Amino acid sequence: MTTVTLDTVRIPALPEQLPSDVETCHALIRLLVSDLAQYKHRVDYLLRRLFGSTSEKIDPNQLVLFKELLEQAVEAAAPPEAIEPPARPRRNGHGRQRLPEDLPRQRVMHDVPDEQKICPNGHERVQIGEDVSEQLDFTPASYYVVEHIRPVYACNAPSCEGGVAQAAKPAQPIEKGLAGPGLLAHVITSKYCDHTPLHRQERIIARSGVKLSRKTLCDWVLQCAGVLKPLVDAMREDVLQSKVIHTDDTPVKVQDPRKKRATHKAYLWPYVGDAHHPYIVFDYTPTRNKDGPETFLETYRGTEDQPRYLQCDAFPGYNGLFAKSRCVFEVACWAHARRKFFEAKDSNPVRANEALIKIGDLYKVEREAKDSQLDAEERRALREKRSKPLLDAFNEWLIALKQDALPKSPIGQAADYALNNWAALERYTTDGDLNIDNNPAEQAVRAIALGRKNWLFFGSDNGGRAAAIHFSLIASARRHNLDPFAYLRDLLARIPTHPNRQLRDLLPNRWKTLEA
Repeated sequence: MTTVTLDTVRIPALPEQLPSDVETCHALIRLLVSDLAQYKHRVDYLLRRLFGSTSEKIDPNQLVLFKELLEQAVEAAAPPEAIEPPARPRRNGHGRQRLPEDLPRQRVMHDVPDEQKICPNGHERVQIGEDVSEQLDFTPASYYVVEHIRPVYACNAPSCEGGVAQAAKPAQPIEKGLAGPGLLAHVITSKYCDHTPLHRQERIIARSGVKLSRKTLCDWVLQCAGVLKPLVDAMREDVLQSKVIHTDDTPVKVQDPRKKRATHKAYLWPYVGDAHHPYIVFDYTPTRNKDGPETFLETYRGTEDQPRYLQCDAFPGYNGLFAKSRCVFEVACWAHARRKFFEAKDSNPVRANEALIKIGDLYKVEREAKDSQLDAEERRALREKRSKPLLDAFNEWLIALKQDALPKSPIGQAADYALNNWAALERYTTDGDLNIDNNPAEQAVRAIALGRKNWLFFGSDNGGRAAAIHFSLIASARRHNLDPFAYLRDLLARIPTHPNRQLRDLLPNRWKTLEA
């Protein structure tokens, strides 16, 4: 039987001479039906990615055919009878919320004419109160010029050669640069936090009467990355001291200098530190291979008494990091495993939904631990008591499922993924500091996914490395609920004269704004 190749999809083609015996015909039909099911699954998956909901919640209408399965779904969805549902928080009435008190306010008086200040009986009316209604307004961003004036002094004696005196020129983020710290922070925040590419910023700034070319803005972004790099390097050193690091990767397009209008695929990797090292550091690599994570995590090692953990997907490039001598252990992501069963719902809804319910039971234990605000040891004990039996039963169910499912079917591939990564998937139950999934890293790459729809690509590898620096500072600032613009503006104002030995005072969790 021959095949026809279309890009990367291999489509089976009928032989020129069809078989005449019934047994061979049946085998051919079974093969074609199996292949057709796989292609239908691919088409459904692509359509769902393009037009469908991204939620992975279980649809109760699909839990059919098995009464036991439906009862499990109801039991998983409903709270225990002994526990009363939490009371809904009382609302403070309807209507719009009051505007923040710290916003500047401009009073506009709407007074009555003077003749109405006299009553019909001829007496003067006095004010007994006032009604105040608030309206939120906006003034476009304003640009202003800062003139740095340095007086020059000289001796007034005619014959004196004492020279002149003048204050030193203040240090700037960009030497001899036109932009001040506020403008630089605005450009960086607009691009890497608000996803506004530089060509749009060029037009927005022009509406205020200031002409700045896109090339100038790009140069500022690259130069600021060089100024801020030492701070990101300090964050990286701290992240590598974490007990647990979450990581993932996401593709970005980069212009190819050898071909006009051509791009190649590069990658950004977030490394999320633990609660004691609360930073998010991005790394840029031109390709997706093991050299990227191995280089970044070269010094990440543990001991038998104090092991380290790396929570990631099943990318083979991480395997070298899990050598026994390093004492670094892999922690897999149940969200990844769940997603594969969710994608198998169209081809095998009963088994896929049953797997989703079992995974939902694991997450139910995690929600209980979170709601009870358990510490790490209490969380580990709860998982040992509640989650471990669920995992053991799920493992037996998967082994039985694999024996019945076709290896290349979506449900078979989902079972294979879970069983092949089982040791890493159940490792979270051994330590209360571990997460059930890799959501911290996936949330970190979400900003990249939103931004690349607007700026489309990086202009060069240098642009990718600069973006990694800016994304690191913005993501870490947001992790500590800081205003990225205020944080970057203050950094760019301080760093030129800030002592290197005190650099860590500027880290997001230690930073305080300069006094006015």
